Amino acid sequence: MNPASLGGQFTFAGTSLTVRRIGFGAMQLSGPGIYGPPADREAAVTVLREAVAAGVNHIDTSDYYGPHVTNQIIREALHPYPEELVIVTKLGARRPADKSWQPAISPEDLTAGVHDNLRHLGLEALDVVNYRVMGSGHGPQEGSVAEQVAVLAGLKRQGLIRHIGLSNGTAAQVAEARSITELVCVQNHYNLAHRDDDALIDELARAGIAYVPFFPLGGFTPLQSSTLSSVAASLGATPMQVALAWLLQRSPNVLLIPGTSSPAHLRENLKAAELTLPPDSLAALNGIAAEVAVAAAC
Repeated sequence: MNPASLGGQFTFAGTSLTVRRIGFGAMQLSGPGIYGPPADREAAVTVLREAVAAGVNHIDTSDYYGPHVTNQIIREALHPYPEELVIVTKLGARRPADKSWQPAISPEDLTAGVHDNLRHLGLEALDVVNYRVMGSGHGPQEGSVAEQVAVLAGLKRQGLIRHIGLSNGTAAQVAEARSITELVCVQNHYNLAHRDDDALIDELARAGIAYVPFFPLGGFTPLQSSTLSSVAASLGATPMQVALAWLLQRSPNVLLIPGTSSPAHLRENLKAAELTLPPDSLAALNGIAAEVAVAAAC
């Protein structure tokens, strides 16, 4: 894969960090339920190395994936890291022995989380750290993020963090965070059927801030759409490739982090950058959100 073809490039506002628009989400490299080691650690190492060899230079991770496992695999596979590689991690949760997701949002939790990420990744400073807002379930929930963002800003002044982002945040929380420190990215749930952040994406684009959607096909509840399947079939592509291509065409500040533990699936995802959606396909895809809303109301 020609690295230049990975959806083009994006430079995070106010930084020297430039990434290709299709990156890699490392969450699936840990075990079932994002807990414990993978069944095949060597396969996880292989898929990471193949991603970077294909030109991927943006990896999304967290030390609470596993916990610790995913970052340890990244270090095993890629350290010493290529100079252009940008590793983005996140804080705000912990994974106790019962495999639940619990908030870890006190100043002490966040500081310890930075040091855990540094240690397991083998870094002296973290390129980008997202504060992951722990809302209701896996969705967002309003509430102040000032204390947590201020802690990250302090760690940035100490040189442990270079840049800060927000994950699972509402528009109000993004605005609050931006009043405290510079944000370089926002990472939220967004896809063809879940478009609550349309206005936020446009606002961030005007400010040069990256928008990084997770769950491009619905995540824990995969999107089922006859329209998506039909468009994919007409273009000789997979539904995931079409969903990723739609996101790339949505706005130039959108960066993708599809994840997989399969080299074949990785190659399939990267090929989404080669897919240009014609106007009729875009029109059909843009109607999916309304279709889903109608179905949910019935």
